[in-house]
Amino acid sequence: MLLPQCYPGNNMAEKLDFTIRAIEALPTPVEGRKEYKDVRVPGLYLRVTNRGVKTFSCVGRAKGSSKVERVTLGKFPSVKPEQARTRAVEIAGQQASGVSPASSARERRGEMTVNDLYVEYLKHSKLSVRGCKSLELTHRLYIAPYFGNRRLSEVTGRDVAKWHQSLPELILRRRKEEADARELLQQEERKEIAARQAIRRRGPLPTLKKPAKLSTVTFTGQVTANRAMEQLRAMFNFAAKPVRAYFVGTNPATGHTRFVQKSRERFLLPQELAPFFQALEEEPNQAARDAFLTKLLTGVRRANVHAMRWDELDLENAEWHIPLTKNGTPQTVALVPEVVFLLRERERNAQKGCPFVFPAGRKSKTGHIGSLTKAWARVLKRSGLRNIRQHDLRRTLGSWQARTGASLVLIGKSLNHKHPASTAVYARLDTDPVRDSIGRATSAMFEAAGLKAPAEVIPLHPQTTATR
Repeated sequence: MLLPQCYPGNNMAEKLDFTIRAIEALPTPVEGRKEYKDVRVPGLYLRVTNRGVKTFSCVGRAKGSSKVERVTLGKFPSVKPEQARTRAVEIAGQQASGVSPASSARERRGEMTVNDLYVEYLKHSKLSVRGCKSLELTHRLYIAPYFGNRRLSEVTGRDVAKWHQSLPELILRRRKEEADARELLQQEERKEIAARQAIRRRGPLPTLKKPAKLSTVTFTGQVTANRAMEQLRAMFNFAAKPVRAYFVGTNPATGHTRFVQKSRERFLLPQELAPFFQALEEEPNQAARDAFLTKLLTGVRRANVHAMRWDELDLENAEWHIPLTKNGTPQTVALVPEVVFLLRERERNAQKGCPFVFPAGRKSKTGHIGSLTKAWARVLKRSGLRNIRQHDLRRTLGSWQARTGASLVLIGKSLNHKHPASTAVYARLDTDPVRDSIGRATSAMFEAAGLKAPAEVIPLHPQTTATR
């Protein structure tokens, strides 16, 4: 901002030793405003308006510039005299080196915020629909409330460290609030049912069954906190790329100590395979049963199996071409004979004109099956197994590949793991050794379950046709 010729060294401003007592004793002008100049630090001024507002400012010009600028430091008493002096000395040092604080402030006002960065990051993301939803949820719940409206240069490493440490408590509190809300909703439903039955007099009030606890894992919120920090770090790395240059400097989300998290190592053991396959055979939901088998025998992630399309399959060559996976890359899956047989059976009974291998009902928004939580709970209940998740089927295939002598490279290729040290090797591998490795692993699983003799291909045709 250009100022009158009386700046700097405004002779019209009254000189005053800026102390708290002296500033508090200053009279309020009847009209307009009055300015005072500090006797200790050159360029430090205090402006008093007719409303009693007292504001510190620093006046000066940057070296090599002809423009005199005023930088507002803050209002008294929020800003104390010593704080104003310290800031004024810093600004004077910047101006002496040719830096204009006012111009820097204007640049910061036009700088991208973290929310703006998230929009750009999501726009250029190659994640699947499920991955984008996870990204949106993490940003909305955990990143935006703390950093959303901040400029990128205003986010410091200290801020990120403090935020990361506080996240687990916030996450646990949010989960508890959601659980309490669900319980309250169930109580209201019980009251409503009881009121209707009291009028109609049709028997006792039905009791709502609580879902069985299938996992013994204690939720701490630390894994979610680590993922939120990883997402923030990825956003800043995206902003710092030279092609964009939204952010210049050190990524504030790097170099932090993550919460220690134990990697999940659960998979189906040899003695668990027989009861699992038996429970799977008794599952009345045909689509769910076939989906669970496909996950186990291909190692493909749940979201991709559920959204499998007929135009992605090449059953003649026993391959499944997935255009987009969780890590943002396509994948070619080698199909073992058991999966090919299963898919041909589904193709024979497929709905005409439906693009999905595992279609859902008319109420489905996606057109294909969803989480299959209820079906999975039934399978676990019948098998007597505990602490098994659907994702553990993917881990089971990799574990049995390792048991049958497959190399880490083959396992990584078959499971589409994205690792910097081995990505180039994966790209050069053919699908034949991968198919052989998966075939040996799946055969070993069937043999351990007592369902298959060595070198025998077993048909996986369903015995029941009921779906729900």
